[in-house]
Amino acid sequence: MFAPDLPGCGRSPAPKEWRLAAVADEIAELMEELAGPALTLLGNCSGGLLGLSAIKRLQQSGRPPDWERIVLIDPLAYWPWYFSVFASETIGRYAYACSFQNPIGRWLVNASLSRQRKRDTDLTEGFDSIPARVTLAYLRILREIPGPEAFSGIQAPITIVHGAKTFASVRKSAAVYQRLWPQAEIEELTGAGHLPLTETPEAVVQVLLRRQECRSV
Repeated sequence: MFAPDLPGCGRSPAPKEWRLAAVADEIAELMEELAGPALTLLGNCSGGLLGLSAIKRLQQSGRPPDWERIVLIDPLAYWPWYFSVFASETIGRYAYACSFQNPIGRWLVNASLSRQRKRDTDLTEGFDSIPARVTLAYLRILREIPGPEAFSGIQAPITIVHGAKTFASVRKSAAVYQRLWPQAEIEELTGAGHLPLTETPEAVVQVLLRRQECRSV
């Protein structure tokens, strides 16, 4: 399994430009380096959308990847209204700071989303380790995706995995994607919310073990 940091995250340097095309190109270059017919692309949440964007860039350049399967975990197919608040150039950083950059804000977010997670799951934990400017930059990048129709030309076998307790927007998105990709299969994981990799990792592994190798974005 290859699990690279996204540009600007972890030890990876920032992209040349904080735009969808620049980030997708960097991911596409890595895809070309590692791609093989026995590999599966695994994209978690927004990582799935960035992976799909990279595949689109490769298709547009005449270099479509040839993988065994694409697995998307809890992906969104449209832009929820509440993301617009954080992506705002004027109030975005203040809204983000109130919600995710202090312990009280994170506690309130977790409490309000208790139905979308297990009791011992922290939906805001990861925000503490990523600089706010990086998270906000990625929200603005994701806003550049025109809609799910941009990915209609992807023909690979696709599996969409989501938790049974995840957000309504994710369940609606799964239905949107299934209409977009007739070949797509949907796997609903009992007991999981929005973080199946944390809440029900064994069930995710069972989905992945249908093939021998996978790549993570």
